[in-house]
This record gives sequence, structure tokens and C-alpha cells, in this order.
Amino acid sequence: MPMIDADGCLINVSVEGRDGGPTLMLSNSLGCTLQMWEPQMKALTQVFRVIRYDRRGHGKSNVPPGPYTMERFGRDVLAILDDLNIEKVHWCGLSMGGMVGQWLGANAPERFGKLILANTSCYYAEPTKWLERIDAVKKGGIAAVADAVIAGWLTQDFREREPDITARMKTMLLATPVEGYLACCEALSTLDQRAMLPDIKSPTLVIAGRHDMATPISAGELIRSNIPGASMTIIDAAHISNVEQPHAFTDAVVGFLTQR
Repeated sequence: MPMIDADGCLINVSVEGRDGGPTLMLSNSLGCTLQMWEPQMKALTQVFRVIRYDRRGHGKSNVPPGPYTMERFGRDVLAILDDLNIEKVHWCGLSMGGMVGQWLGANAPERFGKLILANTSCYYAEPTKWLERIDAVKKGGIAAVADAVIAGWLTQDFREREPDITARMKTMLLATPVEGYLACCEALSTLDQRAMLPDIKSPTLVIAGRHDMATPISAGELIRSNIPGASMTIIDAAHISNVEQPHAFTDAVVGFLTQR
């Protein structure tokens, strides 16, 4: 896996799949590494060259001091594409990855084919939830919020049915560097990308989770209704829908990206 320099921050990047195929870039949720996409990789690498990466402050990437911004995250992505000498990709981002995708679609449209914005939001009307989480993590580390986060990521039914997968997701969350997690939470506390949505011209699919309390269907509908021509599909899952419903998620992604 290469480490790619984005303005002095080394970003951990993985490239797999079909050399001659179209390229798809995947972007993770807050508190996740590129490993969150494992349920999709077997299917996606048969069709696409797939780029995954650890966002700054996460996984094996560097943890520069905050504050971070959506623009910074977007410019990290462009630095990765430039380093790999890749002109254009499709994008699939979940949660925070979907927020970065909105910025990219509006600000670097020439670099992106189709966009998939999954379990995400363009705007938080009230920063209280994020400020409370920041305070809790500063006092008690990520362990202080881990159980509540996992309860939002995956439905109770799934957590009971798939304890091993749930445990792996929690381990991934707990391994996130505290400084990086806090800097990302600070970026989310001021999120408002509503004004840029009409500038997105890429064909766009919004994916929402029927049981997602973090970024509910209404948040996905706000995005869909403000991006010209966007469509939306709902999956029977909570927030990390690609893990909870891997087949339905993969089918939605491949179907959208391969349709003429």
C-alpha cells in the first residue's frame, strides 16, 4: 500500500482490482479505516480498479493537528489522484465520505464520473451532538462513546445476529487516533454544504438506511432534492449500511455505476 503525500500529511492508500477497468474510489465513515469496505471488495474488484484510503487522522495515515475541514479532506483526495496519475474516478463515500464527495462533486467536477453518497448529510442544524461527543472523547477517550456509536452504526438485530462483525467494527473505532477523531468531529460540528449541492452535475445516487438515526432518510432526501437529477435508494440498515446489508449495498453500487 503506498503512502501518498498530501501537503505534508502521508495518506495510506490501497489500489486493487482490474487494471483496465474504470476506477472507483471509496471513502470511509468517521472512526473507520479502509477495512470497512471489505464486504464489497470481492465484487467491486471484478469490475473496477478500486482505490481505498485512510482519511487523515485515521488508520495508518498521519495525524496532523486540527482543525480539519471538508475542503482539506477533498484536497487530500485530489492529491491521491494526482500522485496515482488518475484523471477521473467514480466516487462512493459513506457518512463522512459522502460529505467529502459533495465537496468534490461541486469543486472538482472534472475529476469525477458518477457519485454515490451513502448514509450522509449536507448540514447539521445544531452542533450540540458533536460538541457533546468532543467533550466526552476529550475526557474519556473514544471508549467513552464507543457503545453509543456502534448502536448507531448497526441495528440491534444485526449486532445480536453478527457479534463477530460487530466486535471488529468496535475494534476499528477504538483504534482511531483520538486527535484525528476530535479534529474530524470539529469539522462535522460546522457542516453546511447545502449551497453547493446544486453545483453538482455528476450523475448521483443517494443511499439511505431505513433505520439510520445518525443521517436519517430525511437527510438523504435533502441531498437528493438539491442535486439536479439525483436518485435515491433506501436500504434496510442503520448507519453503516455497507456492512449491515453488504449484498444490497454492493448491488446498488454496481448497478448504478454500470448502467448506461
